Amino acid sequence: MAYLKRTADVVLKERLEAFGAVLIEGPKWCGKTTTAEKVAQSVIKLQDPDMRNEYLATAAAKPSLLLKGATPRLIDEWQDAPVLWDAVRTTVDNRQEQGQFILTGSNTVDKSQTHHSGNSRITKMQMIPMSLWESQESNGKISLRELFDNPNLDIDGIESNMTVEDLIFSACRGGWPGTMNIKKENAKLLIARNYIKTVCSEDISRVDGVQRDERLARMILRSYARNISTLAKKSLMIADVASSGEVSCSEPTFDDYVGAIKKLFVICDVEAWCPAIRSKTAIRSGLKRAFVDPSIAVAALGLTPESLMVQLNTFGFIFEQMCIRDLKAYTLDIEPHLSYYHDRYGLEADWVLHLGDGRYALIECKLGSREIEDGAGHLLELKRLIREHNKDEKQMPIREPDLMIVFTGGKIAYTRPDGVKIIPIGCLKD
Repeated sequence: MAYLKRTADVVLKERLEAFGAVLIEGPKWCGKTTTAEKVAQSVIKLQDPDMRNEYLATAAAKPSLLLKGATPRLIDEWQDAPVLWDAVRTTVDNRQEQGQFILTGSNTVDKSQTHHSGNSRITKMQMIPMSLWESQESNGKISLRELFDNPNLDIDGIESNMTVEDLIFSACRGGWPGTMNIKKENAKLLIARNYIKTVCSEDISRVDGVQRDERLARMILRSYARNISTLAKKSLMIADVASSGEVSCSEPTFDDYVGAIKKLFVICDVEAWCPAIRSKTAIRSGLKRAFVDPSIAVAALGLTPESLMVQLNTFGFIFEQMCIRDLKAYTLDIEPHLSYYHDRYGLEADWVLHLGDGRYALIECKLGSREIEDGAGHLLELKRLIREHNKDEKQMPIREPDLMIVFTGGKIAYTRPDGVKIIPIGCLKD
């Protein structure tokens, strides 16, 4: 199968030009190794069953031996031998050259296992499953980067090729590169289901050597899936897990399992944006529940494309997860920060996309056309509140949004007279 270009390709090459080593982090099966191999000149895979014991023994005795080879040298799943982190840092210091090493990791490593941060020597970048543009389903006729650089960009009449049925299947299949060379659609859906099984039965215990119960892990992921794109409190999810009657779950146990799942880059909760336009008590500040890919929620709930065809309200939450995944993929190289806004008066912005230079977009995700008016209304009201705040606040005014966007599952893109842009997710690219 031909390699499908990733937005991470450019980011990786730029980082290699600036730093001695690059660490690519992200969930397993998202394509980290394949992307790294496109530029690596030599490779060592610590999970190679034929060589694993030899590699680990060498790492324990003299880790620098594993770093010899043509550069950039790829060290795949480096976290299996954490001592390599300090070895890479030392070698980069000694060589004083950029682009020496690429490390990939499918889970985070406790800081106590390394002696140095690697600051200024090793830079980190994130990879996530493929966006619709990377999987060649979005036609990419609207560039998110161009929208920021030219807010008056004419998008009127641009059409998406994706139907709601297409979006549903894409969300169920997920952005896993391994699905791209599978011909039968039903077989493509097995990847996400097997991902859940592997996380719960193996990875959640292997990540830090603590044995955990597969059933409880499944129930926690299912509760997360039931509450995606919401501000569900931890107490609610614990009660949800306990209500199954299959397993018991205390708060410390819940925290332990969620912590392990986060180390595997499966969960990526989103923090609140709290501008001073309301009293502090009015603005919600809890975490918004999210997965790294919408297919994880689908698989955890045991849903299928057929079942979601008649549960469009449920799919609306999953659609929002697909939007956040794609937004992250399209902004890998500009150090974005994603948050949300929600207050007790019901005013919200599903996502606030902040760029590193201070620009930001207020975003709503609405699957159907009937919801667009409500979504646009929220964004306009939030902008109005910011303007009202700035009338009285001269010393620390809040920047007005550079873009207001409603992402939809519809067909046609256009800009409303009030400036809100309506964009089908099937038209978007980086």
